[in-house]
Amino acid sequence: MFKKLLLCAIALVGFAATAQVKVSGVVLQAEDDEPVIGATVTVKGSSIATATDLDGKFTLTAPSSKSKLVVTYVGMNPHEFNATTKPVTIKLESSATQLSEVVVTGMQKVDKRLFTGATTSISAEKARLDGVADISRSLEGKAAGVSVQNVSGTFGTAPKIRVRGATSIYGASKPLWVVDGVILEDAVEISADDLSSGDAETLIASAIAGLNSDDIESFQILKDGSATSIYGARAMAGVIVVTTKQGKAGKTSINYTGEFSYRLKPSYRDFNICNSQEQMGIYKEMEQKGWLEFASLANSSSSGVYGTMYKLIDSYQNGQFGLANTTQAKNAYLRQAEFRNTDWFDLLFNDNITQNHSVSIAGGTDKGRFYTSLSIMNDEGWYKQSDVQRYTFNANASYDLSKTLRVKLLTSDSFRKQSAPGTLSQDVDVVSGEVKRGFDINPYSYALNTSRVTDPTATLTRN
Repeated sequence: MFKKLLLCAIALVGFAATAQVKVSGVVLQAEDDEPVIGATVTVKGSSIATATDLDGKFTLTAPSSKSKLVVTYVGMNPHEFNATTKPVTIKLESSATQLSEVVVTGMQKVDKRLFTGATTSISAEKARLDGVADISRSLEGKAAGVSVQNVSGTFGTAPKIRVRGATSIYGASKPLWVVDGVILEDAVEISADDLSSGDAETLIASAIAGLNSDDIESFQILKDGSATSIYGARAMAGVIVVTTKQGKAGKTSINYTGEFSYRLKPSYRDFNICNSQEQMGIYKEMEQKGWLEFASLANSSSSGVYGTMYKLIDSYQNGQFGLANTTQAKNAYLRQAEFRNTDWFDLLFNDNITQNHSVSIAGGTDKGRFYTSLSIMNDEGWYKQSDVQRYTFNANASYDLSKTLRVKLLTSDSFRKQSAPGTLSQDVDVVSGEVKRGFDINPYSYALNTSRVTDPTATLTRN
């Protein structure tokens, strides 16, 4: 009799351990407590599942009290809880990946599914170019339909950017730059033709040359005409929206970035250019054919080494100055030019190191966030008489005064000191379209087009 009672007790205990549990509750959105319709509630590890109704409510029978239930919904993080007989309230939070799919127009953030315009988003990490301090050059080749032409290698000069092609017959087709909702105006207005003129004004023609690339979070390029509804007629050529980095709630972080770029002088070994011996051989052949005569070159404005020699002969008087009109004297002068082999790259360029240092601090709480950065760029110049020093300071802070009111403070400052040779003036022949410059210095072009037989210390009529 005792054994039968014991077996019954064991059977009752086993039955109690495997008793089913009826679970009920409601699923809401964490942001606004609205019911989530059609959320799936599943018993983990089994095929038992149900869905929430129009009020977000559900009822489900779990195998035991030890069962775990999982609530899932598209665009929201899954939630797991233990089975219980008491009614439960589940609040689902939106997933971070869903929130990141937005379009930043500069004025507002729009869900990508609701935005009807043409846009391209580029993260700063993908667009960053090591050794390039100008952020406008980093957009080249990163977005379909966006054309970036660098008409000058000098820092600060505005590149020729086209987002929607040529939108004006007058050539004013540059896009509008918007940084954190603030429209950046160019210091000077220059046309597309002026970009390649070499004038000093082009050095201050870029509106974003004072931005530090380490402060950029992302680029948003608005390509179609819908941008005009936000910014007006100035946006008819497209809009490039720049979003800078901001602080996040949590631990305060300090970041430092140091960048060093080393540039070597150009070398004539990389170009198919005659040295002084080869060039003098060509000149000697031209002289033998009668193309370098004294009468045609003595008073010529552009005549090279032979013209200079004839001028020296013409100024020779009583053994003073100039050059004697003898075969020995002329051969000696031409032999000096033959072995001169002037290296214009060595005379006009430097081996230099460009430094770019940036330090930032960011942090915040649930109520407020902040971001502050300071950067220093120093470029001693690749060619003589050129150097750049740039200092930038960027700071922003945002404070949530309530659930519907946020105050945001922004400041961006930059200082640049730069020396660069260029063009002081230019004239355009309206008939032929020829561009003439009264004073033009381009060391790279000069080194490629100036004869290597020329004495760099001599005073010549031309070149």
